[in-house]
Amino acid sequence: MINLEMNEEQLFRTLQRARERGIIIPTFKQQVHPEKIPGKIKKRIAQVGLWNVDPLNLFRITWKNEPRAQGGLFGDVNVMEIPQQLTGVPARIFALVGKWFPTGAHKVGATFGCLVPRLITGQFDPTSQKAVWPSTGNFCRGGAYNATLLACESIAILPEEMSKERFEWLKAVAGEVIATPGCESNVKEIYDKCRELRNTRDDIVIFNQFEEFGNYLWHYTVTGQAMEEVLQELLTGNESFAGVVLTTGSGGTLACGDYLKQKYPSSKIAAAEALQCPTLLLNGYGGHRIEGIGDKHVPWIHNVRNTDMVIAVDDNACMNLVRLFNEPAGQDYLARVGLGDKEIENLPLLGISSIANLIASIKFAKYYELTERDTVFTVFTDSMELYGSRLRELHERYGTYQKEDAVKDYHRYLPGITTDHLQELSYRDRRRIHNLKYFTWVEQQSREVAELNDQWYDYPGYWLRVQNQVSEIDTLIAEFNEKTGLEESLR
Repeated sequence: MINLEMNEEQLFRTLQRARERGIIIPTFKQQVHPEKIPGKIKKRIAQVGLWNVDPLNLFRITWKNEPRAQGGLFGDVNVMEIPQQLTGVPARIFALVGKWFPTGAHKVGATFGCLVPRLITGQFDPTSQKAVWPSTGNFCRGGAYNATLLACESIAILPEEMSKERFEWLKAVAGEVIATPGCESNVKEIYDKCRELRNTRDDIVIFNQFEEFGNYLWHYTVTGQAMEEVLQELLTGNESFAGVVLTTGSGGTLACGDYLKQKYPSSKIAAAEALQCPTLLLNGYGGHRIEGIGDKHVPWIHNVRNTDMVIAVDDNACMNLVRLFNEPAGQDYLARVGLGDKEIENLPLLGISSIANLIASIKFAKYYELTERDTVFTVFTDSMELYGSRLRELHERYGTYQKEDAVKDYHRYLPGITTDHLQELSYRDRRRIHNLKYFTWVEQQSREVAELNDQWYDYPGYWLRVQNQVSEIDTLIAEFNEKTGLEESLR
């Protein structure tokens, strides 16, 4: 569970810092239902840019931001239906769109869920401690951003082979940026750096997304309810929700599947990963190019016992579709096969891991032979705004993208997607994957075997206890805001 014990001495300093910086913290309920945000706060938000480093943007950590960079407020859930000309399946595939979060990625929500409980209980002291954000991509960006909004100093850790855009942005926001060896699958090297910092510095608190249940709880609550709201409008008559399909990453976003299964018990949860690093599928290892999804271990917060399928996605498919979706020749060909202007205009909303989620969703729909009565949900975690350098690198390596390339990539990686490299999980398959947690978390990270066993044998009680903490956290947030007196002054 998330530790909510109070440290009154540190909380006193945190409250004083919040008053000085004008920091009001939104509740989870307000992030699910931004219409509940006080009108005076909304009026001030309308004057702030979506990516501005302003504490008011804490209230924009929601799936319901107006899709605009400046002056927007809130509306419906940001969702996109994928045209059947791309999917090649009769089932309807929908995705929540992450571009319209501050920082342009949904990880800003996960980091909110990790940092805020520590602040409102006094477990983290922004006046003397630094928040460390180990990540394979957007988590450290979201963490550094939220830490800045909440008047905390931060240290970002990510692999040296991540995109240039991430490093350039972090230099302007994070106090320190540490590049570790390797690519997005080199998670252990990140852990090694965290251990080094923990042993040599006493001014840090490490927020490890792979084990922080604030990450899980934010997606269970906010992402899960955003999907449910869309489904309630979509599903009529004999239509059904088939399931949610997501790359594993830190395991946090998969928590929305736990929420949706409670609402739609017949739905499934499919966890996707890179074929070049098939940890869940084959206990495998390797490097890959699907930035931000991690690998080579099973996250502590992944509810493996509730996972129904594992799907491996070839990173070559992702990189070729990046060019198809964003190069002029690719977009021209997509128009010829029937995509409309608006649909083509929306394709840059898909970053590399978003494309992996799309491919996995298509494989899921084909395997289960889903029909037009079935709906599948996924998430577009970020957009091509964070991968312009990757597109330039592909151009430099392979040359100009031609019509012939577009024809090949479209037919091979979209209508031609097959159902190889996936596995429907039995009880024993799930147990095998769960057991892999031992080697990372007990042997390397000093977690207790007893808790590892509780995750499996005390099921679903272990996970329900985490899920049920959201109301207590919201109460503590409200009490924190009341003590600062800032929110009351705006009513």
